Amino acid sequence: MSGLMKLVILVPCSLFFAALVKFLYDYLWRPLRIQQMLNSQGIRGPPYRFIHGNNKEVAKMRQEALSKPMALRHDIFPRVHPHIYTWINKYGKNYLSWDGVRAELVISEPELIKEVLKNSEKAFPKRKLTVFLTKLVGNGLVTVEGEKWVKQRKLGNYAFHGESLKNMTPAVISSVETMLEKWKGYVGKEIELFEEFRLLTSEVISRTAFGSSYLEGQKIFYMLSKLAIIANRNLFKTRIPWISKLWKPADVLESEELANEIQSCVMKMIKKREDRVVNGGADSFGNDFLGLLVNAYHDLDDKNMLSLGDLVDECKTFYLAGQDTVNSLLAWTIFLLAIHGDWQEKARREVIDIFGNQNPHSEGIVKLKIMTMIINETLRLYGPANGLMRKVGREVQIGKLVLPANIDLYIVNVVPQHDPQLWGDDVHLFKPERFAEGIAKATNYNAAAFCPFGIGPRSCVGMSFATMETKIALSMILQRYTISLSPAYVHSPISVVTIQPEHGIQVILKSLHSNV
Repeated sequence: MSGLMKLVILVPCSLFFAALVKFLYDYLWRPLRIQQMLNSQGIRGPPYRFIHGNNKEVAKMRQEALSKPMALRHDIFPRVHPHIYTWINKYGKNYLSWDGVRAELVISEPELIKEVLKNSEKAFPKRKLTVFLTKLVGNGLVTVEGEKWVKQRKLGNYAFHGESLKNMTPAVISSVETMLEKWKGYVGKEIELFEEFRLLTSEVISRTAFGSSYLEGQKIFYMLSKLAIIANRNLFKTRIPWISKLWKPADVLESEELANEIQSCVMKMIKKREDRVVNGGADSFGNDFLGLLVNAYHDLDDKNMLSLGDLVDECKTFYLAGQDTVNSLLAWTIFLLAIHGDWQEKARREVIDIFGNQNPHSEGIVKLKIMTMIINETLRLYGPANGLMRKVGREVQIGKLVLPANIDLYIVNVVPQHDPQLWGDDVHLFKPERFAEGIAKATNYNAAAFCPFGIGPRSCVGMSFATMETKIALSMILQRYTISLSPAYVHSPISVVTIQPEHGIQVILKSLHSNV
């Protein structure tokens, strides 16, 4: 056999052998090594399964949990996260599981949660998102790191704090008034509120952050909702990188198409702002969130400048977070008040004592102590965040654990909020009085026992905006109506981007005033 023929045979064989070695290293040797390393430190978990990890088990558990009817109770954790509930009970509050080939340390112990989220040494950066979540939020404030995060967080802080929030109040009130005008036709009848609040929160975030009406933003919200559904149904599907490069499933193609359409819509909004300035219709891009972003896009200083891609991703992030979080919070709060008429009446008396029959104002909103207690207890039981994702950037020690670099962390902040050891045997009951003396005393000064918006430097920038909008909407509803749960309501909390009512929330409205 000639030397050339030997070379022709040898090169492909060598490449195949190298690829095989790498495949076995990534999909067998490394997972087993990590599993052994953490097992030796007392961290156990479901065993690694070749290629798929634990994804098939998780998908099966979730399907089974959602197929069973649920009684009207607030112990939602076994339903929305059945795999985590099962494995915490079997392996302990911190355990190791496998998202395909990726090691995922699930953390629910409050002290470790606090240590990770408050870490200032950048040992726990945001972990890489799936292809679907990347299309959903891109490189916005939720995922961005380093100097970009500092720059974008500064814009977010400016847009959603202090005087800016006060200036948003009239727009929020106007949007709620529009919704309540429609409700006049439903007095004494059943109305589904999750959809009502979806329209309301979409209108509010569009007007306050982007200076547009809901009609202009509704296409973006619709496409973001579709992207969220696609991302959710692919959450526990194993993807092998080299196969993904050769073949794109229908969901990947659809998510790419939706992401491109969203970018096109955002670009049209940006061009409107730019054209108004160029044509002399305005002397600035505006002081709302979109205006701040466009201003940063045109900034000549590299320290302040945003790329076009960053601008679009930031818009997607705030459209999604600004609408989805408040929608869920409002819906679950009304649900709880519809069940607990005593607390509904307490909240109503407080609202009327402070505002009378007038619209809410900034000075009064901060005095709503009972409503704050109710909102906090709602966030504890039905908090919007499913969990917080990080990765280990370098070998690091937390508590007594030494963690290897490049494994993922999943911080399940919902677990401490449902832990009877932290809240007592009545942990699954709706008891707003827990928060009568504030969050610190309710949690015995344990910050990680209640962190629905996260804690530390990466806590949610829109937290104040979300609670302000919720308080205004609840105040205006309670001034006009008593609310009771409809017999048609079916209790079925599910996890999408946030914890949502699968079949909506049906209530019966009764007017407090004869002319309403």
